[in-house]
Amino acid sequence: MADERTFVIVGASLTGAKAAETLRADGFTGKIILIGEETERPYERPPLSKDHLHGKEGAREKAFVHEPGWYAEHDVDLRLATRVTHLDPATRSVTLDGVDELHYDRLLLATGSRVRTLDVPGATLNGVRYLRTIDESDALLGHLRTATDVVIVGAGWIGLETAAAARHYGANVTVVELADLPLQAVLGDEVARVYRELHEAHGVTFRFGSKVASFNGSGTLSSVVLDDGTEIPADVAVVGVGIQPNTELAVDGGLAVDNGILVDAGLRTSAADVYAAGDVVNLDHPLLGRRVRVEHWANALNGGKAAGKALLGEEVTYDRVPYFFSDQYDLGMEYSGYAARGGYDRVVFRGDPSIAGGKAPEFIAFWTKDGRVLAGMNANVWDVTDPIQALVRAGHKGTAVDLAKLADPDVPLDKLLD
Repeated sequence: MADERTFVIVGASLTGAKAAETLRADGFTGKIILIGEETERPYERPPLSKDHLHGKEGAREKAFVHEPGWYAEHDVDLRLATRVTHLDPATRSVTLDGVDELHYDRLLLATGSRVRTLDVPGATLNGVRYLRTIDESDALLGHLRTATDVVIVGAGWIGLETAAAARHYGANVTVVELADLPLQAVLGDEVARVYRELHEAHGVTFRFGSKVASFNGSGTLSSVVLDDGTEIPADVAVVGVGIQPNTELAVDGGLAVDNGILVDAGLRTSAADVYAAGDVVNLDHPLLGRRVRVEHWANALNGGKAAGKALLGEEVTYDRVPYFFSDQYDLGMEYSGYAARGGYDRVVFRGDPSIAGGKAPEFIAFWTKDGRVLAGMNANVWDVTDPIQALVRAGHKGTAVDLAKLADPDVPLDKLLD
């Protein structure tokens, strides 16, 4: 008997595309409608600030989740340049572009997030850029290839990766950051210093404890003025001051929202037959024992797969260890776990994290509390994600390890839990 159900996915993103892929792979034969506001088919975001921004051949095309014909071949109704303007869980319907009503049997919200913008004079000048979409990456790539002076506003992951790309093209780079160190809120002082030294070794200038007062120029950006009156020449300014979840549709539908759409470990929202996944979700994480909103690629990828199974009625427990990666200059890293600032009492290093002669180090950092590993970051040390995640899982479940052995490179990571 044919499946007459309609599953609607709002958000033609990595999360949405992976949910649709999982539905078909797991045998769903009903109708799948995948709706997105952008004009491009679903793509992954990491290449936008990494390979594509460095101009690597083929990087743009590799960013797309599926080949152009995949959606038609798998009978996925992909509707691009379409906005969902209303959600009514009572009638199980969404409204498209304020006009067309569409019924669903089950709904997945994968609406993602958008950049936070700066509201200062000159913010609309040509040359003030943000980086979230593939079109923005295309435009920024063109700017960086010809820029002499680049100012980065915000020393987070996007800001630092963009700084590395700008230095790749030979531009003078100044990073403006309100905190005392780059990535301070995410990594804490101990590891944040590594990134400060790394970028300084590659010629980047930091202006810590500073914020932008205005962007100056006549139609086109020419300088950035800081709150202390300092004026920095700039052909391009890239603003990377964080993102915020796109919860407006969930709010419209009366769903529970608090720093994202509230979902349980099964990705269920407060409304029947409505699920959510990806950046927009504030998850009741069963491993971490708290609510978290994870804004990284792995969450979009794995959350989409889990959401597809949840839509099919499978019992899902989404307890993945948070994971992300970053490549800057000759330093590649992978981070697994969750160690909120102030939530750990010691960082244990396995290897030397210092920048010697401008060369990127090789080390693993562990954020610990009472001997428990809460998070681990491997920098230029590879094929260790599985044992690091095992330590993180054990740590969040209450298992402590010998910190002296944790710091000892001669003790295999996978023996620390024996």
